Amino acid sequence: MRILDVIQRTGPYFEKQGVESPRLTIELLLAHLLKKRRLDLYLEFERELDEASLEKLREMVRRRAVGEPLQYITGEAEFCGLKFAVDRRVLIPRPETELLVETTSSRLTTHHSPLTIIDLCTGSGCVAVALAARVEAAELYATDVSAEALAVAEENAKRHHVEKKVRFFCGDLLETVPDSLAADAIVSNPPYIASGDLARLPKEVREFEPVHALTAGEDGLNFYRRIVGSARRFLLPTGFLCLELGDGQSSAVSRLCAENGWTVDQVVKDLQGTERVMVARPK
Repeated sequence: MRILDVIQRTGPYFEKQGVESPRLTIELLLAHLLKKRRLDLYLEFERELDEASLEKLREMVRRRAVGEPLQYITGEAEFCGLKFAVDRRVLIPRPETELLVETTSSRLTTHHSPLTIIDLCTGSGCVAVALAARVEAAELYATDVSAEALAVAEENAKRHHVEKKVRFFCGDLLETVPDSLAADAIVSNPPYIASGDLARLPKEVREFEPVHALTAGEDGLNFYRRIVGSARRFLLPTGFLCLELGDGQSSAVSRLCAENGWTVDQVVKDLQGTERVMVARPK
């Protein structure tokens, strides 16, 4: 079967199954299978695929049709211009989280050298690795309660040649960070979905991504409470806390900061106008 035939047959099938961007999806699967850029497929529409390749493709199509995210099927997700290994042990990096990296790195440009950054709930390591790649003088300490997630994060640090700049700790938030550590910045994209909202998430999120990395109690604020309650003692006097926010959580997290001795310094909106990242300093 030719590449063009595969695209023309699979696109309508994906559409019938409710897959978003059906033609783009099959083109991305083909590009991954053939180890080519997607646009290069247009130069090879007449290429015949052998049976072994078609069998691999059928399995990828089956997985996507039942809702498995494309990134888990290909094993990669792009974040801050870098390609990260991902699988069902970790959340898929989201474009809005790039704002957390951009905000943190921009505020560190005038700081001293070397810099110390702590990344909580690191997951795939995308935030820690991206910061290590962007901020030349940075030393990163990244924590996650999941040893399985940290195995992926360590792979990503090696993939982008920053394994000597990032140290990973398996534990709950700051519990495993050395007590003597004094950081310039503590960053986190923590779980922030209210437990009652899980059922309303898209199928490919609620059924395939790790639930423990999504939900944070009845109001979605459990991790924010714990972070703002414990982070100050690990920060330098000039340091700051940078948090990604869930939709509509800015006011609630601001109140938590005020109650725990923080001053909210900046709230950054994403491209959709949602207040997505908050920067706070100790009072």
